[in-house]
Amino acid sequence: MKSKKKYIHKILLPKKQNYLYPLSNDSLGRDDLNAGIKVIKSKKITMGEKTTLFEKSFAKKFNSKFALMVNSGSSANLLATFASCNPMRKNRFQPGDHALIQSLCWPTSLWPLVQTGLKINFIDVDPKTLNVKAEEVIKKITKKTKVVLIINVLGLSPNIKKIRDFCKLKKIILIEDNCEALGSKYNNKYLGTFGDFSTFSFFYSHQITSGEGGMIICKNKEDYEILKSLRSHGWSRDEKITKKYPNLDPRYIFINSGFNLRPTDIQAAIGLSQFKKLEKFKNIRIRNRKKIINSLKLNPKWNNQFYFVDIPKEISPSYMVFPILLNARYANKKIKFINYIESKGLQTRPIISGNFASQPSSKLYKLNLINNKFPGSDEVQKLGFVIGLHTKNIDKRRINFLTKVLLSIDSI
Repeated sequence: MKSKKKYIHKILLPKKQNYLYPLSNDSLGRDDLNAGIKVIKSKKITMGEKTTLFEKSFAKKFNSKFALMVNSGSSANLLATFASCNPMRKNRFQPGDHALIQSLCWPTSLWPLVQTGLKINFIDVDPKTLNVKAEEVIKKITKKTKVVLIINVLGLSPNIKKIRDFCKLKKIILIEDNCEALGSKYNNKYLGTFGDFSTFSFFYSHQITSGEGGMIICKNKEDYEILKSLRSHGWSRDEKITKKYPNLDPRYIFINSGFNLRPTDIQAAIGLSQFKKLEKFKNIRIRNRKKIINSLKLNPKWNNQFYFVDIPKEISPSYMVFPILLNARYANKKIKFINYIESKGLQTRPIISGNFASQPSSKLYKLNLINNKFPGSDEVQKLGFVIGLHTKNIDKRRINFLTKVLLSIDSI
């Protein structure tokens, strides 16, 4: 027991160090920072004109009528889920209905489903692609299923069109968590445009960043108005609505429940500046991934020590980080290997959270009472890790460093 505690401490609370190859590089340019500084100097830093401009630019890029910015991708998931059960929505779920979500997930993709009273049914993932299979999703849908939340994992996705079409046929609400796949396409159509609600994140290590920040896309004005009200206290300043309540102060009419999940114009200005570089960053990351893989595979020490995730032919990926799975013969070396490469200056993370059904919070809320098994997610947890995939062209020195450190696995 003591050795286990020591390992947990080492992995989760590493000593601070300067990484030679960190998880994310500094992608913020002078133009991005100047955009934020300009807003600060204007002293109009709360949500305003820059937020609206970013929302319009985002909606145009993804050929959507409605986009709403929030303070994080997690908040986007929260609002999308709460909007899906809002009394103002015609097709809504009720507490006690069932939701499907993959077991390889991030906490704030899952918890809004729990917080709105849905019963959780996990789906396993294919470790070769890190994503669910459309056939497995459809097979697990029952008459009780009212929500399907699909996470497009690390720039990739399942057959999202097939899932979308089935959900539409059965009048099931589809929430597409695209926080890790901004800019990816499925059959030449952007991911994040298939769901009734689609969510995006601009956290520091993601495809673009505003430090913190997120966005939601929806398909109709009804959903947009619900999201807009929920984002800000349940407030409405719509003139058509205020006229219905002549005895109330038109500046303070609350038509719904709500949160305060508004972004600042500082975030919006930085995010909008970065958004213009999305395709550039996407192409650099694709090239960097190829360079790293080629360097490993052409090295004399290469012996299939690692497995690199399959890219389905339908996907044009926009990578966030670089997931790697150990060959199963190295499974018992995983802890020692991660500790070693971290000590050498290569920063790592697990692939999302591994199998979330095995997390203590999942047990606390009894999300998997019948103890279903998820061997695909378990394999990802047991063998997988991620390293950074930077927005600047990787130089030979770093390529050589990564190759040397990763291929040291045989000598550890």
